[in-house]
Amino acid sequence: MLDLIIFATLLALGYFFGRLAETRHYKSIIKREKALARIPAIATKIPDLSIQPQHTILVTGSVVVSVDYFKRFLAGLRNLVGGRVKSYESLVDRARREAVLRMKDQARVKGANLIFNVKLETSSISQGRGNSIGSVEVLAYGTAFVD
Repeated sequence: MLDLIIFATLLALGYFFGRLAETRHYKSIIKREKALARIPAIATKIPDLSIQPQHTILVTGSVVVSVDYFKRFLAGLRNLVGGRVKSYESLVDRARREAVLRMKDQARVKGANLIFNVKLETSSISQGRGNSIGSVEVLAYGTAFVD
């Protein structure tokens, strides 16, 4: 009985604090996306030929986001029956958006006004129990045009 109480308590705490952290992170992402909207990040390999930068530089942004206890539990249940693991979709979404923001911020600091040939690399860097994902790393990189 004690084990069940501990499990339920950890699950509830994981849900509460995980949800709180995720909500705060999304608010921060939205605010910074608005602030950095003037720097487009384009996936095309060939930039607009009418743009003549003084020079180009490589800009990168990297982030590691860990999954909370509640999401790990939900993903474990989903693995039993198969299908989309929705609890991890927000994890990957936050990581990708954060990596792009960090890349854009680096471009802003270096005086760039456009990033092209943007690529995203995603990897699991640690394994949780039972081969479930523990955290995800996303690296965003591209070529920035500096005037």
